[in-house]
Amino acid sequence: MFSQSAKDSLLAKLDQLEQRYNEIERQVAEPETARNPAKLVALSKEQGKLRSLVTRYRRYKGFASSLEQAREILSDKTADKDLTALAQEEVRQAEAQTQGLLEDMESTLVMGDEATIGSVIMEIRAGTGGEEAALFARDLYNMYVRYADGRRWKLEQLDFSGTERGGFREVIFGVKGQGVWSELGYEGGGHRVQRVPETEAQGRIHTSAATVAVLPEPEEVDVEISPDDVIEHVCRSSGPGGQNVNKVSSAIRLEHIPTGIVVSMQEERSQHKNRANAWRVLRSRVYELHESKRRADRDSKRKTMIGSGDRSEKIRTYNFPQNRITDHRINLSLYTLDRIMAGDMHDLIAALKGYDRQQRLKNL
Repeated sequence: MFSQSAKDSLLAKLDQLEQRYNEIERQVAEPETARNPAKLVALSKEQGKLRSLVTRYRRYKGFASSLEQAREILSDKTADKDLTALAQEEVRQAEAQTQGLLEDMESTLVMGDEATIGSVIMEIRAGTGGEEAALFARDLYNMYVRYADGRRWKLEQLDFSGTERGGFREVIFGVKGQGVWSELGYEGGGHRVQRVPETEAQGRIHTSAATVAVLPEPEEVDVEISPDDVIEHVCRSSGPGGQNVNKVSSAIRLEHIPTGIVVSMQEERSQHKNRANAWRVLRSRVYELHESKRRADRDSKRKTMIGSGDRSEKIRTYNFPQNRITDHRINLSLYTLDRIMAGDMHDLIAALKGYDRQQRLKNL
């Protein structure tokens, strides 16, 4: 149940969004907008995001009106018994409907647009710990692959740099599917492992680290990058890759002048594919840079966890001898590390989402 103050705050916010939706409808109908394709696309997209919430809010207002009328009948001492009985049933149904819609709309508002983002780019890099860190980076990648498989998400490896022992210096991959950002967005940050490395002959426990970045992959209309602001370098690939390596200039390096962001891609043998993948990563990194600045401005008013994982922030420890995983942001320890590494991350992610929701409710 909602307190009256919480209910008033939620309804005030919904009123604002409905007014904005009406304003968008008015602008879309204007001839001037029709002559501006970029503006029309932006308005249509914003309208699409608001439509479901506004539709539910209008349904809520309809039930609230019916509830008010039914209560007026119940307060009328002269009303006959049959009418009173109908009003009592109307109150019961309308109360259930309004309460359910309020909770549903609150959940949508609290979690923002995260649930609508269905594509992310993840980057895993080995940190301190040499070869063991690279092996841990590989294990993290395999954990995400298994979780994505279980969720029926599509995973696409974009770039990769390996070590002689099978570890990953770096791996970049895309994940697409419903709820991707709202679940994997919590993974950004520093991941630390405590275990006996495969390379350790004395059985001693070592501590190594890897960093994970999770970037929501924007549509091209979400972030505009002028080709004039990007310098492209074409060079020959290096490392494993067969006869094509070092003979064909297929590796692509993009440098975004305004931000200084540099993306290199050489995984594919096709220059065209490497270029396309490099632009995907570049758009995501530029988008995330702008979003991080926007979040910094917003965080003074509302703290959220998702998408705020700084790579320098240690968010999680994987202790293999104790079969324990600890997420330091929510002080949660689970003794199911073997299952989690096998891709069963549901309990861990559910706990993070639950905590994040509570924090957002406080700041709604």
